[in-house]
Amino acid sequence: MQADLTAAMKERDPSRVAVLRATLGALANAEAVDAPSGPVSLTARAGSTEVARRELSDDDIRAVIERERAELLAAADERDALGLPDDAADLRGQAAVLTAYL
Repeated sequence: MQADLTAAMKERDPSRVAVLRATLGALANAEAVDAPSGPVSLTARAGSTEVARRELSDDDIRAVIERERAELLAAADERDALGLPDDAADLRGQAAVLTAYL
């Protein structure tokens, strides 16, 4: 997906760039671990508070992509209801980009 983002940027395809950036961001957020509870040390050595990110399974990745796709399709339906068919078509096009990853 990262390579596809780079290609979309080179091709100056703003719709693909937007959906790929948003989905990669959602995947990065899903990899984040919960913050540790308790007091925060302001004197800890630099980098000593780094924690490993969560490793996503194939099912986790699929779930994130499906959620992003569902949100795009729901937004497209809303745009249709508002009488904005061009916007709806753009959102459906973005959802189609994600379908290729499922």
